[in-house]
Amino acid sequence: MENRILIYAPIGKDARLVSQLLGRAGLACFVCAHTADIIDELGKGVGALFIVDEALTPEFLKSLMQFLEHQQTWSDLPILVLSKQGMNSSAMRNIYSKLGNATLLERPVQSVTLISATQSALRARKRQYEMREVDRRKDEFLAMLAHELRNPLAPVSAASDLLKLGNLDRERIRQTSEVISRQVKHMTGLIDDLLDVSRVSRGLVTLDQTTLDARQIVTSAVEQVRPLIDSRRHRLTVQTSPESAYIQGDQKRLIQVITNLLNNAAKYTPAGGNIILTMDVDSEHVVFSVSDNGIGMAQKMISRVFEMFEQAERTSDRSEGGLGIGLAIVKSLVELHRGTVTAQSAGAEKGSTFTIMLPRITRLDEAALHDQPDMLTQQTTGRRVLVVDDNVDAACMLAMFLESAGHEVMVEHNARNALVRARAEVPDVCLLDIGLPDMDGNDLARQLRAQTETATSVLIAITGYGQEFDRKKTAAAGFNHHFVKPVDMEQLLGLLAEVNVVHSARGIPSRK
Repeated sequence: MENRILIYAPIGKDARLVSQLLGRAGLACFVCAHTADIIDELGKGVGALFIVDEALTPEFLKSLMQFLEHQQTWSDLPILVLSKQGMNSSAMRNIYSKLGNATLLERPVQSVTLISATQSALRARKRQYEMREVDRRKDEFLAMLAHELRNPLAPVSAASDLLKLGNLDRERIRQTSEVISRQVKHMTGLIDDLLDVSRVSRGLVTLDQTTLDARQIVTSAVEQVRPLIDSRRHRLTVQTSPESAYIQGDQKRLIQVITNLLNNAAKYTPAGGNIILTMDVDSEHVVFSVSDNGIGMAQKMISRVFEMFEQAERTSDRSEGGLGIGLAIVKSLVELHRGTVTAQSAGAEKGSTFTIMLPRITRLDEAALHDQPDMLTQQTTGRRVLVVDDNVDAACMLAMFLESAGHEVMVEHNARNALVRARAEVPDVCLLDIGLPDMDGNDLARQLRAQTETATSVLIAITGYGQEFDRKKTAAAGFNHHFVKPVDMEQLLGLLAEVNVVHSARGIPSRK
């Protein structure tokens, strides 16, 4: 349909002759007898529109202009006009200008010219349809992105609301804090992927290979999907092996895999249903399984369920959303981890089971996993730290964290005040936001380096920009280190501990 040439020449034999000529050239043509036919056929998809100037009546132009004005952003319909008057008439010049992507062929026209112009129009139209596909994939990617970002936001939002209650004991506060920390790290990883959109959209994903506790993956995935489970009043049963099980892989991606399966089960299980997440181990594998008593699948659907966009066909009710790409992502990520994923269902309304099998690490010094020092709980020698950030909440939270770790913290919200404060109180370390309102953070760093009091202070950039050229700019401005928001607090404390060692080696006393 999209390669057709619509022909509208209501007077004489033009339509039949043009159709025959283009047909002999192997081009598909469709002759329309009336204006209404043209508009109807345009809506079905078309490669080009061929008309004669006698067809350009007020009625036809009104209908055609309405169609052209409502084209999709990727579309610019090629129109070929066979004309006797050409551009000699001011009225015709005005009409041609309104047609947009129009090619004028003045009579008499040679057959080779007419065929060549039509083929050129079709090639241009083909490129437009290719751009339509690009736009579609872009929209799908953005939809997937929004979906993936909302997953970690849900437990963070719930945790922040819980902290507002103000009547939590220390253990509950610790648990809530850990939830927020894990989910922020997960969301930060997703945002990092956006820095190379072309790599992600083409499916070129690089895995961060680390040794992971399979039970922790289950816990994190359940945290992300819990709000959806609760909103639909599902009963979620989690069964994990009492035996420790470790796998090699990317924590963020494996959590994403289990979360997608749980989301899938929740969406396609009627309210109040049952969902079971299990984790089993054998000598060589770790096996994750998500079962539900939902709408199930026909046998023909099982064979296609991991294909892109097939998920949407499981139900005609789109109120539950569903990107149609979740299971395809699961399959790709599992295979990247050298695993397999399968689907089973006894039929419609009989539930579904999805099973993932991943290689198990059988030889592991487990003690090494648990004996790693935790910088968040280590006590370090206090340093004098200046925090400069125009975001009041961000600056205050960072200051509170550093003070809890034993550091003396000063806070300023603009560069001018920061320079004055730095001269007077001489910080050991300056944590500087780059996007300050009155002076760029890089310029502030240069001025701090130029001041005698802060010439040797450690300068750390705190910014939302993390590309290589951003790091080169901060280095050139005099920064010692570059942190991307949200700051990895454990890494920051580790750096401050190293600063203490360096300063002590230089004979510079620590200020309390």
